[in-house]
Amino acid sequence: MLLLVAGVLIWSAAHLFKRIAPDARAAMGGAGRGIMSIAILGSLVLMYLGYSHAQGAFYWGRSPEGVAVNNLLMLLAIYLMVAASTKSWITGSIRHPQLTAIKSWSIGHLLVNGDTASMVLFGGLLVWAVISVILINKQDGKPALSVQTTAGREVMTGVSAVLAFGGIAFVHIYMGYPVFG
Repeated sequence: MLLLVAGVLIWSAAHLFKRIAPDARAAMGGAGRGIMSIAILGSLVLMYLGYSHAQGAFYWGRSPEGVAVNNLLMLLAIYLMVAASTKSWITGSIRHPQLTAIKSWSIGHLLVNGDTASMVLFGGLLVWAVISVILINKQDGKPALSVQTTAGREVMTGVSAVLAFGGIAFVHIYMGYPVFG
């Protein structure tokens, strides 16, 4: 469990560093980007290893309803991630689509994984995403949202999200994590 906690904390610290200590981050110059990238990659390794070996209490299990809601939240999360890069219509309504995607992903996974390790991983990343949104809004304000899009871009965004969901579901099934049951 220690590896998992360390991974979530390093992930959060690396992502929040620029917001919490902007002068220190600026003083790092261009090298700071590489250092933060290494920290983030290291945190992903720690989270993967920590989650796969963690033991702890089990509070609730999967239900068909929970799985259905989880899958809808996952599709929403993937759509938001794709939309953030394609500048789809939703990015004109949601200020932080990627962080909103992380929140959707976290909540979905918490619905179907009621063990301590899942609470640390998904709950920790949910807390990080909420804090990130608060800090960004506090520091950058809330500029007006507007997006110019086309029907083709919207179709591409939707199709890309469904295909990515299928790929992620396949990987989950391959790794032994049930997706649809």
